[in-house]
Amino acid sequence: MALTRILLVLRARWLLALFVALLVTGLAAGITALLPRTYTSSAAVVLDVRSPDPVAGLILPGMAVSGYMATQAEILQSERVALKAAASLSAAQVEAFKAQWLLQTQGQGEFSPWLAGKLVDTLEVRPTRESNVLTVSSTTTDARLSADVANAFVKGYIDITLDLKVEPARQYNSFFDQQAQVLREGLEAAQARLTAFQRDSGITASDERIDVETARLGELATQLVTLQGASNETGSRVTEAQASPDRMQEVLGNGVIAGLTADLARQEARLDEMLARLGEQHPQVQQLRANIELLRSRVKSETARLVSSIGVSDSVNRSRTVKAREALEAQRGKVMQLREQRDHLAVLAKDVENAQRAFDAVYTRQSQTRVESQLTQTNVSVLKQAVPSLRPARPRSLLNLALGATLGVLLGLGASLLREGLHPVLRHDDDVLLGLDLPLLERVPALPVKRRRGGLRRRWAAWRGSGRAPVPA
Repeated sequence: MALTRILLVLRARWLLALFVALLVTGLAAGITALLPRTYTSSAAVVLDVRSPDPVAGLILPGMAVSGYMATQAEILQSERVALKAAASLSAAQVEAFKAQWLLQTQGQGEFSPWLAGKLVDTLEVRPTRESNVLTVSSTTTDARLSADVANAFVKGYIDITLDLKVEPARQYNSFFDQQAQVLREGLEAAQARLTAFQRDSGITASDERIDVETARLGELATQLVTLQGASNETGSRVTEAQASPDRMQEVLGNGVIAGLTADLARQEARLDEMLARLGEQHPQVQQLRANIELLRSRVKSETARLVSSIGVSDSVNRSRTVKAREALEAQRGKVMQLREQRDHLAVLAKDVENAQRAFDAVYTRQSQTRVESQLTQTNVSVLKQAVPSLRPARPRSLLNLALGATLGVLLGLGASLLREGLHPVLRHDDDVLLGLDLPLLERVPALPVKRRRGGLRRRWAAWRGSGRAPVPA
């Protein structure tokens, strides 16, 4: 449909369009007037996620994740926070809700969960985009109640946030108390075992007895080697003495044997001389021969004495070697025992050190959790307190009237066009050709209408007549 024809239709049927527009606008105004007035109050909290933990001194990694703010928003709308908020309401407000509960449920069920759900239904939590601010809004039919509910949820959220942080610390503190007691008993037992072993063995961690005994073991080993060399030397000399004692250096170097040997040589020379002069049976020859035998026996006895002294020295060296070997073995066993004791002592000392380290670690965590369990501050701060709103949030009268007027104008236009479609009238030259499929021969001008004062009907008929197209001839 052309714009010209639409304007002609509106000009002809403007009363219908105006009536529909006024009717729809009036309906919108009536509905707006009948709707209950609701008030919205908002509070805001800010979450400090960048400051380090006051006890641990570290930034918790959970605060840096993208879902942290969404999680806090869910916590704020949880039943636990709602129950905490319900406890903060005044007695009059609780009684009003209780009357609604009795009316709706006839007293069946529990009132606290119902009230918590009712308060959550009035709540709206909006995390501010790209910030750490949560906006808490409550919408009710009472402005004061909306503000109180929003502030109660903020207070309950702060309390529950503190409880969520303190409760695990208290549980951990109890656990660490038990573990610290067990580790303290283990540490005392380890220290008692170390002390008892030191007392029984007579050594301490700083004792240097093993160094002294090790040095003594080295000395005994050196003495044994020396005695073994001396024993081997005397043994070889005894063997030599048994084979040819007269050729031994001790025999050859002995003054007594040398003198006796010299006397024996002189006596033998004299014997040879006397045998040549006096004969074998001469008394002097017999006496000289007896002297020679005496000298030989003395040389032999002196040589035997020297050889026996060498054997005694060999026996003494062998005996000393045996004793030195026994002393060395005993010292080696003593050193090994000391080393075993020192190793056992080191193990006991290591047990004490490990027990002390474990106790210190648990005690540190126990002290930290004890401090955390006594915290009274959270990372949540109130940025804005909710105050009663002076104007209702809903219904929005101006917006509803504007929407009603707009919808009324559109419906009025639609009704006029629909009315025109049901009862078409020739209003333009093109309607003859297009609507009746006949040629337009002539246009009859509209008759002039005399205007009379007070003739509203005549003026209306004249205006309508001027808007009609002339009937074709």
